[in-house]
Amino acid sequence: MAVTGTLHHVEIWVPDLGRAVAAWEWLLEELGYVLHQDWSDGRSWKLGVTYIVVERSPALTGDRHDRCRPGLNHLAFHVADRAMVDSLAERAPAHGWRLMFPERHPYAGGERHYAAYLEDTDGFEVELVALSLPLEETRE
Repeated sequence: MAVTGTLHHVEIWVPDLGRAVAAWEWLLEELGYVLHQDWSDGRSWKLGVTYIVVERSPALTGDRHDRCRPGLNHLAFHVADRAMVDSLAERAPAHGWRLMFPERHPYAGGERHYAAYLEDTDGFEVELVALSLPLEETRE
């Protein structure tokens, strides 16, 4: 396994730890991450050599993430196939996520890009991308 160049970790500062854990724990565990660390102000999940942290930092200066401002816009994750994209998108609202661009779902990224774009209550966006398929297989 190549390690050089892979992400070590991503740390997401959140305004409400309980709300963030409920949303991110469900999603990350569905994607194969396992609990890595748990402390009073945060939690992390690990997959391979990379871990993702949600933390309520005392240094936080705002109460909502704005993906349209300078900084992180979204995190994009590979998922196994279109069925997994569909399943996660369908179940996401019960876990604090809303489907973005529903009128264009699952092709909001283009006709060759099968994905779900989700946003949590605090404004963080994730993109769940099915492994690429030939164009003739992308539309049934």
